[in-house]
Amino acid sequence: MHFTAAWRNIKFLTMKLKTKYILLIGILHLTCLVLSFFIFEQNRILFIGSEVFILISLVISVGLYRQLLEPLKYLKEGIHAIQDRDFSVKFIPTGRSEMDELIGVYNKMIDELRTERTKQEEQHFFLEKLIQTSPTGIIIMDYDQKIQSINPTATSILNMDQESVLSVVSELKTGSSRMLKIGGLSIFKIHKSNFIDRGFARIFVMLEEVTEEIFEAEKKAYGKVIRMMAHEVNNTIGPVNSILGLALTTEQLWETNKHNLLKDAFEIATARNQNLNLFMRNFADLVKLEPANRQQIDLNKLVQSVAEFMTMPANERAILFSLSLPDKPYLISADAQQLEQAMINIVKNALEAIGHDGVVHFILDPVKHRLCISDNGAGLTEELNAQLFNPFFTTKKDGQGIGLTLVREILLNHGFDFSLTTTGDGLTTFEIRL
Repeated sequence: MHFTAAWRNIKFLTMKLKTKYILLIGILHLTCLVLSFFIFEQNRILFIGSEVFILISLVISVGLYRQLLEPLKYLKEGIHAIQDRDFSVKFIPTGRSEMDELIGVYNKMIDELRTERTKQEEQHFFLEKLIQTSPTGIIIMDYDQKIQSINPTATSILNMDQESVLSVVSELKTGSSRMLKIGGLSIFKIHKSNFIDRGFARIFVMLEEVTEEIFEAEKKAYGKVIRMMAHEVNNTIGPVNSILGLALTTEQLWETNKHNLLKDAFEIATARNQNLNLFMRNFADLVKLEPANRQQIDLNKLVQSVAEFMTMPANERAILFSLSLPDKPYLISADAQQLEQAMINIVKNALEAIGHDGVVHFILDPVKHRLCISDNGAGLTEELNAQLFNPFFTTKKDGQGIGLTLVREILLNHGFDFSLTTTGDGLTTFEIRL
């Protein structure tokens, strides 16, 4: 717009100068012709001389006219080139110092503009490439607070739960951030900021997944507590069980039936101690989970094995298993024992969610590389969905809250993405993306 306005001003100025100069030269020379006619009317030689002088003056004036307009001509051509963003147009020196000085200034300006444009294009390309390949989701808004551009990472995050993300973004104040849990597992830090574009503020949003860092911090925290508890419990249970065992094996104490109630109490105490020891061992297993011992395994056979193993508890609840598995082996690199344990816990939760009379579906898709275990149980509420996979969270009366936490640790140990959701058809699906 600035170049267009400048071009119009120069064009108008050029026309004004042309008109004024032509009028001035025309009036002067016409006046001289008239005056020479009246002054030298009687002297033919002087009249002819004056006419020749006037013609020479006219020729010189035309030459000066052309020289005066030549810089404006160059200037117009330069403005045209700048307006078209063609910074390759440069002028050759003419040999006239005044003109060459103008040409030198213009050529230097064009070189700087070309260098600056190249630099800006390179920076823009680098920034665009950086945004598109960034592991952080980036959303750039227009002046009306609508999404103008979005990188692939942000697109995948919005595909998970666009409504929740955009709701948080609209509520956030510029310069602030907030944590958002999506799908009961993935945790994202949403930061809202702004930048100045052509004098006006525009909003951009950064979506950074912090699931792994938070889970790692959680694991360190509850791991420390569990180790401390296990240490104290074992130090107490060991000596107590030794004393109880010694008392129970001392036959002289039980020769008569006078202390039968005491003997029963000792046996109950021993059993309770063993249960407590098992209870703590389950927690210890969560903390001491070994790195995955990866080997080539047939996931097809592993799913069938888990289904067979869980058939008896399923039959007790009148629950059927439906298997949709590929005909050919589906090989993956995984720790068979850990993955089997994770699948058993998933199926247990499915059976408990159904309660009685239902179906558990096993679907292994070798094309999409996904394993889905679905049930038609009660489903997940929003409140429950927000608490999923949190350590020690349980809805069971006698639950420990480590089942899904152990599943989470095993799948994260393998680097498998996963989710647990209830869809509109009433099915609750645990999806493992292999």
